[in-house]
Amino acid sequence: MKRIAVINVVGLTKSHLGEFTPNITALANASSVSTLTPPLPAVTSTVQSTMLTGLSPQEHGVVANGWHERQTNETFFWRQSNTLVRGEKVWDALRKMDDTFTVANMFWWFNMYSSADFAVTPRPIYCANGNKIPDIWTMPSKLRSSLQNKLGQFPLFNFWGPMANITSTKWIVDATIEVEKEHNPTLTLVYIPHLDYPLQKLGPNHPDINAELQAVDKEVGKLIDHFHSQQIEVCVVSEYGVEEVNDAVAINRLLRNNALLCVREEFGREYLDAGASLCFAVPDHQIAHVYVKNKNNIGTVAKLLQDQDGIEFVFVGDDRPQLIHDRSGDIVAVSNSDKWFSHDWWEDVSKAPDYQTTVDIHNKPGYDPRELFLASGWRGSKARIAYKLLLKKIGFRTLLDVISLDVTKVKGSHGRTVKMGAPAPILIIPANTKKVPQSLPSAALIKLIIDWVNS
Repeated sequence: MKRIAVINVVGLTKSHLGEFTPNITALANASSVSTLTPPLPAVTSTVQSTMLTGLSPQEHGVVANGWHERQTNETFFWRQSNTLVRGEKVWDALRKMDDTFTVANMFWWFNMYSSADFAVTPRPIYCANGNKIPDIWTMPSKLRSSLQNKLGQFPLFNFWGPMANITSTKWIVDATIEVEKEHNPTLTLVYIPHLDYPLQKLGPNHPDINAELQAVDKEVGKLIDHFHSQQIEVCVVSEYGVEEVNDAVAINRLLRNNALLCVREEFGREYLDAGASLCFAVPDHQIAHVYVKNKNNIGTVAKLLQDQDGIEFVFVGDDRPQLIHDRSGDIVAVSNSDKWFSHDWWEDVSKAPDYQTTVDIHNKPGYDPRELFLASGWRGSKARIAYKLLLKKIGFRTLLDVISLDVTKVKGSHGRTVKMGAPAPILIIPANTKKVPQSLPSAALIKLIIDWVNS
């Protein structure tokens, strides 16, 4: 079997090749360059699951980065157990062909408790006093201490949040090289997150994106050089392209204003009461799963959404594209290309839930890109942040409520398909691989990898 590496540079498209990505462009010039067509929704967890199983979302069950559990009336985002993903993974298929095959999964999602030989993924420690300590989960478990002893603590606060930057990608790249040197996996899967942050913060057409492309290209170049020095062939993929946006659709506020969504008030703040609601939405970038309690109301709710400015597509029942699954909403809404969906249901910002102004990816019932932005004025100032961190350090429980509520700060989003007009993510694969079409579905990546390893 050939030794290969698949580098997932999130947000990368053909338009990024050129002057500001010399390392990636050199690889592309020596390789076959195609594009991928991701499924709906074109979001991280869904697309990665499709790439690694070859299945559609309704088959592998990952219908978004998060979804609502009807039995418990709870919404969960960013869960990590691989048992949530149905279907045979690419490494299981390859291991059946050769029992000496091994795989290292470096930061692709749903990386816990899979059958991968070597795995590294973010896993912070949540302390009883409210502190969150950066950490990782690894397989084997001793890899956790060996990597952090060599490279330092995983920079979690640079992986997501207002301090997200190239630092986390550098750590992932260095960790990947360490794992390769130590364990020599047949297949290495590595997730490079950095480009995703500025594309959402600045928008894909902002001139400062060029500097961010240079930063990520430098790190990808380091990986390419290392892999090639070990006679490991390299493939670069992307999950989705990012579209320019200027505002958000507050889909839950729309439902509340039409007496469909219920809230409960606690200490003067309003919290979504999904179990009591006739209808509510779980937004994820440019798509939203809408859960309707009484199936007789689905048509009425769908019509309400269809008439809402900022919503381009509304799919119901069997028309939900590859999303007919118990985890899916009864209705799937897709925003216009220049909009994204917020989960907001409050009219008065002073009544927003206490977690809303914090980085809290597990309590928010929807993906919230505003977590990349500090609030304006005193609330997000360096002095106030330093004061809050000091309180935490000396043992006080305090809310790090420094995140913006302004939906217009977000300048890039994704989730829509290529057929809907979204940019196509890139696929760069060695030229000696069997001829690759100019465009192919993300689900085809698993077969490409299998054929490539065995060629």
